[in-house]
Amino acid sequence: MNISEIVKSRYSTKEFDAEKKIPAELFEQIKTLLRYSPSSVNSQPWHFIIAESDEAKKRISKGTQDTYSFNEAKILDASHVILFCSRNQIDEEYMLHLLETEDKDGRYAEPTFKDMVHGGRTMFVNLHRYDLKDVQHWMEKQVYLNMGTVLLGAAALGLDALPIEGIDQNKLDEEFGLRDKGFTSVAAIALGYRKEGDFNAVLPKSRLPEDEIFSFLP
Repeated sequence: MNISEIVKSRYSTKEFDAEKKIPAELFEQIKTLLRYSPSSVNSQPWHFIIAESDEAKKRISKGTQDTYSFNEAKILDASHVILFCSRNQIDEEYMLHLLETEDKDGRYAEPTFKDMVHGGRTMFVNLHRYDLKDVQHWMEKQVYLNMGTVLLGAAALGLDALPIEGIDQNKLDEEFGLRDKGFTSVAAIALGYRKEGDFNAVLPKSRLPEDEIFSFLP
């Protein structure tokens, strides 16, 4: 596998072939990417709503009415759609839940290591909660890390994908009762296989040149 060739060949799919579906074994790997994506201090402040059936995709497409109607067909024609959600808060109860999950998974050889991790995580969370006052934005940053992981992983699996920010978050929060569950919608990724003739598949990539974006330290 040549990761450079993969990242150069992937693109944001504008038209999906509605007749082509992602095999179950491949989508299991997408689920693994979702679970194992990195996040700051292993905070994992996310939840994913996955739509595969036509009825499920119609529910997510409710977030593309009116202003975002240009995204409706992309959601309906995709094989799978993932709605990425962020937690609304990261409190002590949740951080202890993370800690106990890590402990159960064998992360801590000594009790002192467990205490150190909890103290460090609490420090970073409180920094964003009280000092920077951007804890919601900080959690959404972790969700975007996850989206990047999925987009690159999907391309490595030979799947086509489209990240979608053009959705009505309020409508989707209401549709899925997210706020009552402690979450809010952030963005979506549509996954599947490109439709023959998708105009974006044949356009050359355009990126800023290396000498503009890289600085090498001596």
